[in-house]
Amino acid sequence: MELKDKLVSSFLAFENTVDVDAPVHDIRSQAIKTFEEKGFPSKKEEAWKYTSLKTVLKHDYSVFPKEENALEFRDVKKYFLHDLDTYKIVFIDGKYSSHLSETTHDKIDVCLMSAALTRDKYRVVIDNYFNKIAPKDGLSSLNTAFSKEGAYIYIPKNKLADKPIQIIHLSTGKESAQLLQPRNLIVVEENSHVQIIERHQSLTDNAVLTNSVTEIFADKRAVVDYYKIQNDNQEASLIDNTYIEQQTQSLVSVHTFAFGGNITRNNLNFYQKGEGINSVLNGITIIEGKQHVDHNTLVHHTEPNCESHQDYKGIFDERATGVFNGKIIVNKEAQKTNAFQSNNNILLSDKATINSKPQLEIFADDVKCSHGCTIGQLDDNVLFYMRSRGIGEKEARALLMYAFANNVLESVKIPQLKSRINKLIANKLNVNIGFDL
Repeated sequence: MELKDKLVSSFLAFENTVDVDAPVHDIRSQAIKTFEEKGFPSKKEEAWKYTSLKTVLKHDYSVFPKEENALEFRDVKKYFLHDLDTYKIVFIDGKYSSHLSETTHDKIDVCLMSAALTRDKYRVVIDNYFNKIAPKDGLSSLNTAFSKEGAYIYIPKNKLADKPIQIIHLSTGKESAQLLQPRNLIVVEENSHVQIIERHQSLTDNAVLTNSVTEIFADKRAVVDYYKIQNDNQEASLIDNTYIEQQTQSLVSVHTFAFGGNITRNNLNFYQKGEGINSVLNGITIIEGKQHVDHNTLVHHTEPNCESHQDYKGIFDERATGVFNGKIIVNKEAQKTNAFQSNNNILLSDKATINSKPQLEIFADDVKCSHGCTIGQLDDNVLFYMRSRGIGEKEARALLMYAFANNVLESVKIPQLKSRINKLIANKLNVNIGFDL
């Protein structure tokens, strides 16, 4: 049985495990019909032209974990930002781990989607925000149909989250192949601020496919800093769908650090719904072997006097493949827009590949919009100069690549996270450099 047919037939069994009287029952039922109609994307679709899911979808994935698996903190400590006091929402094989988590309802809500979807106290927020900006495509609809667990974060008006929030998904490999579908909802009201770090980590060599959907709503003058760490093993694939709606004078920044995994697809869409909005999209990709990372971004400007800044850097070795498909849309009414988009890449191997497609669709005449793309190799003359000053070849190459990625790292606002990313980059480059960025 193909995976699509298995999922459609599994929906009835899933319905028996959730509250059919919940407010999202009808949403789930419609979503499975949409998925049955549209299925998984293929390379025939322009947005998926350079990314094929065929090899990923061939596995016989377990849709529901057969048993609960416990992990000790000491065994997974390295995947946490453990040198910083944070709230933590931790899932093991798709199920909430209470002993690894630290949630709160003190002035802000940092808790579970399963609670928010079923309890009356969250009904107003769910009715107003759940599934409002996620598109009705095949993958998002599949996630919506099976939406049950994930992170629910609600920051009321005029509140500053007193510490960052970590969302961590761990898979143990107790199943030979596992499909995970976390659903996150993040609502940040007027004048509020939150920092969030998200990580998906497989602890096994078994196949894992994660189809994640996150909806983020930033109200007037809200500030959201979101960091995605993607450093998984060779048998783990991730489809990360993140949809963000911003209101007047809000600032949302999303940093994506893609360092590992089999196939990683990041769908990151920003929808600006007011004036004075700023959207920031930054990314660093460092991959090797046959790894594949695809960044697909959209920023839709609908009102005047707004900004967006995209800066994606990629370093590709061996047979690694990168894709950048970035689109900026500026409506006729969105005068005085300032939109910047840049995608710069270094190929360390003749067999590495990058497919870059920056796009601008501008219907306003008083705007400042630019985009650019570069693909090249390290400068041999600069390497020769550094080596002539006593720097080893490996260290010289690493220094140049650090410098290449440095401006993206500078915008990370959590020092402990910046140090962690710095170490991950050094590890990916197989070099030890005695300084922190």
